Amino acid sequence: MTPRERVLVDAPALAAALGTVGPPTVLDVRWALGVTDGRERYLAGHVPGAVYADLESELAAPPSPAAGRHPLPDPQDLQDAARRWGVRGDRGVVVYDAVGGTSASRAWWLLRWAGHDDVRILDGGLAAWERAGLPVAEGEVRAEPGDVVVTPGALPVLDADDAAGLAASGVLLDARAGERYRGEVEPVDPRAGHVPGATSAPTTANLADDGTFLDDAALRERFAALGVAAGRAADVPVGVYCGSGVTAAHEIAALATLGIDAALYAGSWSQWSNDPARPVETGPGA
Repeated sequence: MTPRERVLVDAPALAAALGTVGPPTVLDVRWALGVTDGRERYLAGHVPGAVYADLESELAAPPSPAAGRHPLPDPQDLQDAARRWGVRGDRGVVVYDAVGGTSASRAWWLLRWAGHDDVRILDGGLAAWERAGLPVAEGEVRAEPGDVVVTPGALPVLDADDAAGLAASGVLLDARAGERYRGEVEPVDPRAGHVPGATSAPTTANLADDGTFLDDAALRERFAALGVAAGRAADVPVGVYCGSGVTAAHEIAALATLGIDAALYAGSWSQWSNDPARPVETGPGA
């Protein structure tokens, strides 16, 4: 299995897997910044058998200025939620959304961080499922309780000091929109700009026009231009942050399709910008 196949699954392959004995657990993670109707959209139509996972209440701990808008959940709370979703240790998980995987990747990353090694993102999300002519179901799915055991630490995490150091000694990618990185706008956090030394790398640029991930060649070229080369010796560490640790997971997934490991600064800009002791840089960067 290639690195890309370990991260992504297309709609026909998921449909085939759902027809087998021991099918994957499917999670609908519809969410976007400032949008609160994910559950309603799920109830109106979802991949058959999919369970709704609430990003605000199940994929994050309560927000605070000190920890950020979407802190990592307590491991026991994540285990309880994952078991409610039906996640089992001996079965795969597929996550999807309606925004190119930019919210579903949070569930992908958390479950991988929690020690589950068979988690994939539906490439292109619900739109790709529907383009393939596959059926959707209405209403809520209540899964048989799962048995997954959460053992955190399988993927690397950065704190603010780590992020500051990595911006100087490695590559720290800022996955937010370019205008937020440059400090031209800041819709939710107290200060505009970016971590000094970070490189602007909007995660939406990892997607094609149809919401699927770019092919390997295009992603390889993109990240090489940002100072991250596939196959390079692991002497240049890579970290990623965003506004609150959600869309950064999508960038990490894109890197993972090339076999490149990257650490998540979980507190991200929402934590950094709330700390007056942390310096802020604006403009296009180096």
